[in-house]
Amino acid sequence: MIAYIEPYFLDNESDAASVLTVTDAVSESLNIQGKILCDGSAADIAGKDFGGMNYVKPLAVVRPVGPEDIAGAVRAALSSDKLTVAARGNGHSINGQAMAEGGLIVDMRSTAENHFEVGFLAGGDGGGTAFVDVSGGALWENVLKRCVSEYGLAPRSWTDYLGLTVGGTLSNAGVSGQAFRYGPQTENVTELDVVTGNGDVVTCSEMENSELFFSVLGGLGQFGIITRARVLLQPAPDMVRWIRIVYAEFDEFTRDAEWLVSQKDESSFDYVEGFVFVNGDDPVNGWPTVPLHPDHDFDPTLLPQSSGSVLYCLELALHYRDSDSNSCVDKRVERLIGRLTFDEGLRFEVDLPYVDFLLRVKRSEEIAKVNGTWETPHPWLNLFVSKREIGEFNQKVFKELVKNGVGGPMLVYPLLRSRWDDRTSVVLPEGEIFYIVALLRFVPPGAKVSSVDKLVAQNQEIVQWCVKNGIDFKLYLPHYKSREEWIRHFGNRWSRFVERKTMFDPMAILSPGQKVFNRALTL
Repeated sequence: MIAYIEPYFLDNESDAASVLTVTDAVSESLNIQGKILCDGSAADIAGKDFGGMNYVKPLAVVRPVGPEDIAGAVRAALSSDKLTVAARGNGHSINGQAMAEGGLIVDMRSTAENHFEVGFLAGGDGGGTAFVDVSGGALWENVLKRCVSEYGLAPRSWTDYLGLTVGGTLSNAGVSGQAFRYGPQTENVTELDVVTGNGDVVTCSEMENSELFFSVLGGLGQFGIITRARVLLQPAPDMVRWIRIVYAEFDEFTRDAEWLVSQKDESSFDYVEGFVFVNGDDPVNGWPTVPLHPDHDFDPTLLPQSSGSVLYCLELALHYRDSDSNSCVDKRVERLIGRLTFDEGLRFEVDLPYVDFLLRVKRSEEIAKVNGTWETPHPWLNLFVSKREIGEFNQKVFKELVKNGVGGPMLVYPLLRSRWDDRTSVVLPEGEIFYIVALLRFVPPGAKVSSVDKLVAQNQEIVQWCVKNGIDFKLYLPHYKSREEWIRHFGNRWSRFVERKTMFDPMAILSPGQKVFNRALTL
């Protein structure tokens, strides 16, 4: 039945009766309890993503009730000649990674409330550690609020923006300023429920079905769809001291950042990030982006005369309890700040509740929705760059190619390879310390297509420069289009990636938008 309706749907959009017939046919073929959308609303929901640069038309959107509905969609695809399946969370992919042209989109938001149970690990080194079981379709924002308000607990590792699904970030890595201590979010789960490309519903962990467990973590959706995750928790602090300090010299910025992330747990801040900004008064790219409070002013006269076209900012946070005295918090901060070599006088700080700090990007989202930049294209570029080449990268990219800014944040901060498990599907540069670089471009409303194309071309120029000059880098949230590029990306891990695909999705049903494998090709 599903093979029959594919061409029927694509050729008969205009007739409302035909759409109803197709919907009935898909429903009958899938035999699921959830909802199925086949009309124009399917394309409205799943035909585009946050990147806004791709538009493809799915056959249908499936809103599952639970894992069996998702497995039903996969099995229907298996029985067809070319149908594919992609899981979609909150639609925040940039380059169409969660799309499936002419395929089935599984809208994971319909499963968001399926799981929420707090418990404690039994036995072993982690015995007594708290965890929460949550749906793969749950938003991290809601996980945070509920864990803190109901239990006084919180996950240990985050992303900067929390309007993302649990399954979505775990399929990539999930990185923010806590990753230097706890690793990415993929290092902070102990058990998953997964629907594989074989249509099986499987529970997996480090001890049970471990190959699937490590394959799915950072696996770009290629091996399975995460329907439940067991996420490690810790006691949630009450407050955060949020600090930004400015550097004119990249070497001093990186030296201090690397020192901070290399300290033992109690000897550093609880969050360490950094960003590059333009040395000028541009309200979007320059000095005004640094102060943390409207009453704070950035005084450029405090900058050394040797300052160049761009400056650097370390962003730090220290957790504390309501019961901690101000003097105690001040003492802990000054003990760490006193070791750093930032430009004197260019220090900004505020105290705010822990939940507000983690939701800090929510305010930026609200502003972007008001000014229209939330709905415009977002040609973002995310990379991991080795410590060895980050200085060369700074000279070419930050100080030359994007010296006038990108219309949004330009993040750069160090991470520790030892906090990442090599058994997952994530690939990293060599060396213990490497940097995440994120050029988070926002395009003004009304911008011409040609201007967006130029930004995409600049991203490609950066990647090609890295390749040509032997820079040890990996794309984070990768989006290659050729098999050769994917082989280069995975390097000596490519054969393992292919073996895992053969094991868990041999027909290449899942996540076609990643463009790693083709449904029609034999692996």
